[in-house]
Amino acid sequence: MDISIVLIVLLVGALVTYLSGNKFASKIALVSSIAAFGATVLALNAYQAGENLDVNLPWISQLNINFALHVDGLSLVMLLLTTGLLPLIILSGFITKFENSKSIYALMLFMGFAMAGTFLASDGFLYYIFWEIALIPIYFIALNWGNGDLEERKKAILKFFIYTFAGSLFMLLAFIYLYTKGGSFDINKLYALQLTHVEKTYIFFAFFLAYAIKIPLIPFHTWQANTYSKAPAVGTMLLSGIMLKMGLYSVLRWQLPLSDSAAKEYMPIILALSIAGIIYGAIVTLKQKDIKKFLAYSSLSHVGLIAAGLYSLTIEGFQGAVLQMLSHGIVIVGLFYVVELIYSRYNTYEIKQMGGIRIQDTYFASLFMIIMLASVALPTTFNFIGEFNLLYSLFKVNIWYAVIAGTTIILGAFYMLRMFQKVMLGSETKTFHKISKQESIVLVIVVGLTIFFGLFPQPIIDLITPSLQSILTQIK
Repeated sequence: MDISIVLIVLLVGALVTYLSGNKFASKIALVSSIAAFGATVLALNAYQAGENLDVNLPWISQLNINFALHVDGLSLVMLLLTTGLLPLIILSGFITKFENSKSIYALMLFMGFAMAGTFLASDGFLYYIFWEIALIPIYFIALNWGNGDLEERKKAILKFFIYTFAGSLFMLLAFIYLYTKGGSFDINKLYALQLTHVEKTYIFFAFFLAYAIKIPLIPFHTWQANTYSKAPAVGTMLLSGIMLKMGLYSVLRWQLPLSDSAAKEYMPIILALSIAGIIYGAIVTLKQKDIKKFLAYSSLSHVGLIAAGLYSLTIEGFQGAVLQMLSHGIVIVGLFYVVELIYSRYNTYEIKQMGGIRIQDTYFASLFMIIMLASVALPTTFNFIGEFNLLYSLFKVNIWYAVIAGTTIILGAFYMLRMFQKVMLGSETKTFHKISKQESIVLVIVVGLTIFFGLFPQPIIDLITPSLQSILTQIK
């Protein structure tokens, strides 16, 4: 097989979902997403058996542009994250009755197609197309099915679109410049270019703008909280669980190997910026009254640590960043789903209007507690493995980076435990109907994955390490 099968399944699934009508759209979307995940698992087995899954077909011959997809351990785990979370996100949408459901579920699959393509593309032109296409479905998902006042929603979503699109234009200029130097967008030919330090510096910051906005890093984060709060739950899960990983992944795949000397020169500045984001995100999280904004800022703090690991330019930092991308994606989807389950019963995102849920539904509270503890990197959870590697990588660079970044553990535990106390504990204030078995499926899967990979992370580490070593060799 070749890896394009996964993309075809997602694209055809989006089309069939739309044509199926509103009655069957959700079920067809779920089946399509599960089929895409199944195809990805088959690809994983084929890759581990030594089969070549790459695709390289002539596309725009005059410009030497190919439809080129490359599979290695890094791209494969990101593809697994995308196709693995997509069924959970679609299933989580079953608790909400969407108007014109055929459109939103088709857009979700199409967004999955674009994000999967971004993780697989090995031609810069193709990569840029997938990168930009992913913006379109989330724009319409957030605009048409989002929360709150329509005018405020329009402003928030338009700001998100303009920010990310504007940042991407700098990346496009970098690709055009690289094309003029080598006559190709092929990633291996771009890696082989002999660029001056000045050229690499311009390339570094052109890519940095695009990725810092998408991740986001401070001070490029101002679109995030409002967009997360205004988007519907499924949109927020797509944004936080998968889409922001596009920027982190791209730092590894494109930015660092193409601007190695500049990355080394500006490493202290970017590390300081990332660590500032960790602390800033945690402090602002403490002040949030809206639980969706609370999770948005806590996510900002977590991705700051991931970015710091990437820019540490160490193998431990790379490993920790990829592991944390995966674990954060799983846990944040679980957390936003918990929020949506509460909203479906209380019709509010205000933390002060919650409470007393544990008394009424101990099972739900227990699942929520495990996911919450995973988010603060409790040992035996998946998040702990990545966070340990990230802090160790910063320790290798400078002990003070690790000490300051380590505050994320203390602050994270404090604000998450306080949030759990306000949302779940206390005396009963409103009636909370117990979650059904169908509603609990997503949470049970999230808890199972978090604990399983917290105990057995080695298969993932073995899968990603050769790819990361290769990238590190390119940088060194």
